[in-house]
Amino acid sequence: MRLLMTAAAAASAVVLAGAGVATAATHTSTVPLCQPGTLVGSLTTDGTHQEGMNHQGTLMRLTNSGKTTCTFSGYAGLALETSQHAALQTTVTHGSTYFAADPGVHTVTLKPGASAWADLAWTHIGENTANAGYLQISPTGSNSHATVAFAQPVDNGALTETAWSSTKPEVS
Repeated sequence: MRLLMTAAAAASAVVLAGAGVATAATHTSTVPLCQPGTLVGSLTTDGTHQEGMNHQGTLMRLTNSGKTTCTFSGYAGLALETSQHAALQTTVTHGSTYFAADPGVHTVTLKPGASAWADLAWTHIGENTANAGYLQISPTGSNSHATVAFAQPVDNGALTETAWSSTKPEVS
């Protein structure tokens, strides 16, 4: 995984993943909000058994790389890229995926080194397939994001994701 942030990438993430922008809940905690760059997004091998009826999925993981406990809420901002890192048209739907129920937007508190989880799903039947090579994961929809390998065919560039949670989604 590498952290990538350019003006063009930020614009692509905002334009192409506009539906993927985080939804913030009212912050009422005395624990500070997580600052950009302290949350590191990745994909995991946990949940890779998510396959069926032309659907596929995996779990996204968000780790607090900072030195203090912090809070955040919402959905990840997501954008697909080709294997040459060119932006692909991306549409993101928030809510339950084919494999996991959405816990809804709620405050997540992460100690240093702790992780939060979300489920990510897509279809791949070949209809207007976007052949992705990478996925940009913006932990809270800000301009700070991680770019991770994601060599997947994604119909119409359409992704579905659950909100972040401090527990791994139960996937079926």
